[in-house]
Amino acid sequence: MIIGSIVNGIVIDHIPAGRGMELYTNLELKNLECEVALIKNASSIKLGKKDIVKIGERIPLDYDILGYIDPRITINIIEDGKLIKKMHPSLPQTITGVIKCRNPRCITSTEQELPHVFKLTDRENGVYRCIYCETKAKQSKEQG
Repeated sequence: MIIGSIVNGIVIDHIPAGRGMELYTNLELKNLECEVALIKNASSIKLGKKDIVKIGERIPLDYDILGYIDPRITINIIEDGKLIKKMHPSLPQTITGVIKCRNPRCITSTEQELPHVFKLTDRENGVYRCIYCETKAKQSKEQG
């Protein structure tokens, strides 16, 4: 399979295998007019397998979503065919609208317009809890 090089754009690399579509959905990449490539289960020396997303133009990214999915993700900014910047997101302190509270008694179950907001309560283990009811979210690594 041959996927062309990016001249100006973004390559999101080292996405845990199987999590690329989640990232594609949460970043709303389907709404872009430029080329977007999602490569699933690419070979990786570090990870065994990984997903990669290539975006054919520079767009604003939600680093909170990227950090939540996996802080080991690499974001490569490409300009004129050259890598100009390489970044790694960090676990966000809060994440909104990505995780849904599983507690049926949480106010978000009855008040549908309330955003689902989770705060990071244990950085070492990546544990997030609902700000309304303190229910522990399923860990990001388990979601895929």
